Amino acid sequence: MKTFNEDNNFLAIEEKYSNYNDSKIVIQSVPYEHTVSYGEGTINGPKEIIKASAYVEFYDDEFDNELCFSEGIATLYPIDLNGCYDKKMIDKVAQCTGELLKDDKFVVTLGGEHTISTAPILAHFNKYNNLSVLHFDAHSDLRDIYQNNKYSHACFAARVCEFLDPKKLTQVGIRAQCIEESIFIKEQKVNTFYASAIKRGSYGTDWMYKLVDTLSNEIYITFDLDFFDPAIMPATGTPEPDGFNYNDALDIFRIIRQKGKKIVGFDVVELSPMDGLSHPNILAARLVYKLLNMALAK
Repeated sequence: MKTFNEDNNFLAIEEKYSNYNDSKIVIQSVPYEHTVSYGEGTINGPKEIIKASAYVEFYDDEFDNELCFSEGIATLYPIDLNGCYDKKMIDKVAQCTGELLKDDKFVVTLGGEHTISTAPILAHFNKYNNLSVLHFDAHSDLRDIYQNNKYSHACFAARVCEFLDPKKLTQVGIRAQCIEESIFIKEQKVNTFYASAIKRGSYGTDWMYKLVDTLSNEIYITFDLDFFDPAIMPATGTPEPDGFNYNDALDIFRIIRQKGKKIVGFDVVELSPMDGLSHPNILAARLVYKLLNMALAK
């Protein structure tokens, strides 16, 4: 596997801790942008997350360790899609992810638009018998078709539900959808935690525990950065008001650990970098590293 050196790998770490053979963790990039419907730029998301990660500190005080050195993090060259779009893109990325999983790697996928997430989810579904998916997002992405494309970013979760039991999909932060998606959620019993209901107290003060209780012991996380409020994450293609803070996500991760459940892989998508504004890129990079610590720290 061809990996970047410390000049342009995740966290800018030396070869001893970033070569493929000795690294437990692998970062794969999918700079795919084909169906964006509002703001553009997600094709640049992966490289800007990696670039910003050079300014993320190695040490995590919550776990009193430097995970990048204890586990190793290899950063692969971006997947060459070679003109692959829609299902062909998903098939190729799923194959690449599956090969990494066969090597017993913990795989982090950076997008790109949310369409790409179907692929690593499928690869993890094929490996883990009791997989559930935790979906952070402002949008439910459950449209069957959008702008005449079944593989739109607005349809990725609908494609996932074609192989994953919808009852094993849990969504959090949702605050923008069409009525057909709402009907699908009710009929198929998707575990959707709406932003407005959370903030109105409809799920109770222990809503995070209720959310985690919907998940199996093997969890894949797909994280659309527009889960966050635009005040802290303006650099997304379709920002939505009334979002969440960084620590809201971390508290959910903490409860997953507290309950002894295992995060087996994740992706972070939909960063659309903005010229002259660096904090969204840093937030995304730190989220990746923090989530790695939540998943793998002893």
